Amino acid sequence: MSDNEQFSLKDFLFNNKEVTLLAAKVKYVYPEFEDRVFVKQTLTKFPELELMERVYWIRDCLKDHLPDDYKEAVRILLDSLPPPCDPTLSDDDFGNFIYSPYSYFIAEYGCDKRNLIFSLKALKQMTTRFSVEGPIRFFINEFPRETMAELGKFARDTHYHVRRLASEGTRPNLPWAKKIKISYTESVEILNILHSDKTRYVTRSVANHMNDISKIDPGLVIKMLRVWRKLGRQTAKELDYMAGHSLRTLTKSGHKGALSLLGYSTNKIEIKNFKLSTSKVTVGDTVEFSFDVVSTGSKAQSLMIDYIIHFQKASGELAPKTHKLSKKVLPAGKTLSINKKHPLKLMTTRKLYKGLHNIELQINGEKFKGGEFLLKT
Repeated sequence: MSDNEQFSLKDFLFNNKEVTLLAAKVKYVYPEFEDRVFVKQTLTKFPELELMERVYWIRDCLKDHLPDDYKEAVRILLDSLPPPCDPTLSDDDFGNFIYSPYSYFIAEYGCDKRNLIFSLKALKQMTTRFSVEGPIRFFINEFPRETMAELGKFARDTHYHVRRLASEGTRPNLPWAKKIKISYTESVEILNILHSDKTRYVTRSVANHMNDISKIDPGLVIKMLRVWRKLGRQTAKELDYMAGHSLRTLTKSGHKGALSLLGYSTNKIEIKNFKLSTSKVTVGDTVEFSFDVVSTGSKAQSLMIDYIIHFQKASGELAPKTHKLSKKVLPAGKTLSINKKHPLKLMTTRKLYKGLHNIELQINGEKFKGGEFLLKT
């Protein structure tokens, strides 16, 4: 790819080669399948479709070329799947995106009372090839009691992809996915089961789920993490990872309870010699600053050091954005000198506006005065 070409995720995941592969798999188990017609129909509309739109379009094209009977069609899809992802692995075995339309086929055409159990069992088979956390949410909304009961069983399954689905599918704020109507508290028991899982693919999902809950109910997340530590069903190292990942939003906001749980207690420090390398910065350049952290306590202290840039908005107001800087242990009576360069480049996620910007320090949740610089465009 040349420097002038922009990477396209939708074209990388859904293209002629992948659609042709899918068609060949279906044709092999269902000889009546008009694979060439299916491929031509599917690809013709691709240029005008975004990523998830392509998923839905493949789903609907499959409907046109499979038997009208829903269960017969799903059995064909299941038979055309590749072998399950290796159950002996613990991470980084995500499967092939081209099979994602299969599970959305089930969500669209089989989310009803008559087909409920059949559909949930089919999704269980499919998730061992490619995650179905998006489609399962249709069933959580329409049949919460029955679906949550099945997910409770999934949390104890022998295949880690099935166990992960129990956590990932019930996340309150799952990216790119349908909102679910159940309370966040209804998935707590699933998380209590899965927190002791021996696979990082599962525990990362649990931690992401906990981070979602922390934005709604910080106290519940902190309480659950404390209980998990007392139970001792997970290794200390993995629990430390899970706690840090679960509390990442709270720690960035300076939440005292979260920081205390992670071992970052009240500061006995002073900030001295804060300096900006320049008072004026042009968009595209770097703002550089330095400061000293001086211990005033009698014991060593664990420090989580962040900095907050208060960016100018179009309205003239300032919008704070917290950035992670460093985690350090400061011995008693010692001084820690820190230097940081922050690039001020144009990005698709943040537009930069000229004007006065402010840098503030945050150490173990406590804020310290920094300095100001003028951003020029």
